[in-house]
Amino acid sequence: MINSSLTFNRWARCLCAFAVAALCWTGAAPMVLGQTNAPAAPIGVAPVQAATSSTTPLGNQSMLYPGEDFLLAPGDLLSVRVFLQPEYTSTVRVGLDGTVELPFIGSVELRGLTVRAAQTLIADRLRAGEYYRDPEVTIQVLESLNGSVTISGEVKAVVPITGARRLIDILSAAGGLPASASHTVRIVRPEPNGQEKTIEVNLGADLTRSADAGMLVYPRDIIEVSRAGVVYVLGAFAKQGGVPLDQATPLTLLQLVALSGGIGFEGKYEDLRLIRTIGNDRKVVEVDIKKVRDGKAPDPVLQANDIVFLPTNAMKGAIKSIGTGGVLGIISIILASHTY
Repeated sequence: MINSSLTFNRWARCLCAFAVAALCWTGAAPMVLGQTNAPAAPIGVAPVQAATSSTTPLGNQSMLYPGEDFLLAPGDLLSVRVFLQPEYTSTVRVGLDGTVELPFIGSVELRGLTVRAAQTLIADRLRAGEYYRDPEVTIQVLESLNGSVTISGEVKAVVPITGARRLIDILSAAGGLPASASHTVRIVRPEPNGQEKTIEVNLGADLTRSADAGMLVYPRDIIEVSRAGVVYVLGAFAKQGGVPLDQATPLTLLQLVALSGGIGFEGKYEDLRLIRTIGNDRKVVEVDIKKVRDGKAPDPVLQANDIVFLPTNAMKGAIKSIGTGGVLGIISIILASHTY
């Protein structure tokens, strides 16, 4: 009994030792992967050396450009690696003919391919040449020399970039948004299937405080800046014309009056007309601006293409047209006629 018990204890210790060794062995791979899953260098930072990133597993690398659907073109600088094969690391630039020179397989044409398709092509070539049994190729786009962002609409510019840039930086490089521009812009991004992805970005009233202004823009994106809505001012105002309407900040009637320099004394305060077009219908709403000013009537919020018209009182208009000197002259004539 004692001998069998000792034998059992020995077997138990052996099994425990084997289990610990197995756990350590199976845990080694996750530990290694965990050390190499760090994200790629941020935009604008010099690319890391191949030795520090050669073991980045497929599907876990952080691309400088939007995913593996990025279309490759001449001038693009690429880092090509084979997962778990540190000896296969190559930094190459796509030539004018659209090809790159890679170890073992020589010239490979990548122009017009997505990053994903290029990875598959290189892996197939390496497998066909029996250099690796089942290679997992990763490609990181480090730079795109021929990349640029096109801005159209109220801002017209072509901004060259070699990496991802913030939207606010691109707009600043183009001279900023003019007063006539809407603060809601659209980003049109080409996709590998020939379609276009449209992203609408509301920048708000203050671009420097807008979180969306930090959105990343990539080479070959198109930024469409539309014209801001306009409210038209006519009649007895100090300044007439169009006032840009920022979509992010409501504009009320009293604010419009202030922006237009105020109302002249010749205006018919009780007969202000707000003309609004909805579809093919045009509606006219009469507003007493004095009541609005005194808080006795609501201050209406204006919409794009509204027309604010304030008629002129005929008598007051005539007095304004002849001026103070003319009024004094008329009074002098009247007094003189009564004297004689």
